Amino acid sequence: MGTSAVEGPVAAAAGPSTASTTPRRWALLVRPSANRVYDADAPGLLAAELGVLDRCVLGGVLADLAVREVGGIPYLTWSAPAPDVRLLAHLAQLSAAYALFEVTGGDDAPLLAPVALPPAHVLDDDLVTIPKYTGKTNETFTALLLNVTLWASAAGPRSHRGGLRVLDPMSGRGTTLSTALLRGHHAAGIEVDGKDVDAQVAFVKTWLRRKRLKHTADVVPLRRGGRAVGRRLDVELALDKDAWKAGDRLTLRVCHADTLLAADLYADRSFDAVVTDAPYGVQHGSHARGGALHRSPLELVREALPGWLRLLRPGGAVGIAWNTHVAPREELVGVLAAAGLEPLDDGPWRALRHRVGQAIERDVVVARLPGTAPGPSGPDLDAHPPHP
Repeated sequence: MGTSAVEGPVAAAAGPSTASTTPRRWALLVRPSANRVYDADAPGLLAAELGVLDRCVLGGVLADLAVREVGGIPYLTWSAPAPDVRLLAHLAQLSAAYALFEVTGGDDAPLLAPVALPPAHVLDDDLVTIPKYTGKTNETFTALLLNVTLWASAAGPRSHRGGLRVLDPMSGRGTTLSTALLRGHHAAGIEVDGKDVDAQVAFVKTWLRRKRLKHTADVVPLRRGGRAVGRRLDVELALDKDAWKAGDRLTLRVCHADTLLAADLYADRSFDAVVTDAPYGVQHGSHARGGALHRSPLELVREALPGWLRLLRPGGAVGIAWNTHVAPREELVGVLAAAGLEPLDDGPWRALRHRVGQAIERDVVVARLPGTAPGPSGPDLDAHPPHP
């Protein structure tokens, strides 16, 4: 087996197994990406993602975490006792997980025995893959961003069961929201661009009808101070009729509004995670003073963060992806810390930076709100009576 072990923070994050059973070797095949630039970084990003899972949720049970080649194909490998149902469910959620194997035999002639992973999605993944448009965030990366943020939260250990509440306060056409729905979570967004909201409304309604899922999907006025200031998409859906009758439903809500108004749009302490892909140096996100749109993600996050944090449950987490060419990591970490969050800024958290294009070097920062989640998330998203 050819070896190119991951060095530095990712390798250091994987501690020795704490289980009493004998560790065995495992290999996870990396899902190929149609995006050539992302595909080149995918094995290392997956290693960092698994390092975060191990540190935040699994308790450091994975040893010798590395990227290795078998027959010229990259795999993520580690040593650990045989996985239980819970661990398999978490592994299935990894953004670029393709197939899991147990490795036997020597390094010169390894044998790979397939291990079945449970389904990672509760809905068809074409909810995410069908929309194509300029500026769409890579679906695999979106799943990674969602994963590491949820795992960092107090609700992380139960994230594989779905039912958490995710807010994207700059939701664009809804890639993060759709990804959350795929995983069985409730999704809510805020988007200032009316054309993006219109595009998401049209697609979601068409997709729900085509899939013949039991649902409601309504666009209603968004009111503030007694007057309409925008519109809001409200969706409820269930996997089947029995689930619908039992009230077992997923919710999607998107508000056409400025993200600086977040605290007026949703209830306080109602989300387990705030997950967003910040502007990459183009107009996006919020109206600055004078009516123009923000260009600096640092300025935008600094102004919007107090409102976002009002909506976050104790123990919740904020995950932000951004272009490091327009805002240094240290400055963004400082903004999050100054707001009272606890940035996670060592080990695998420092191994998520990767190239997107000639002018974009993307990184991820995650920070946790102190406290413990009070319990399972509920479906109620309403903030205040003036916003029907």
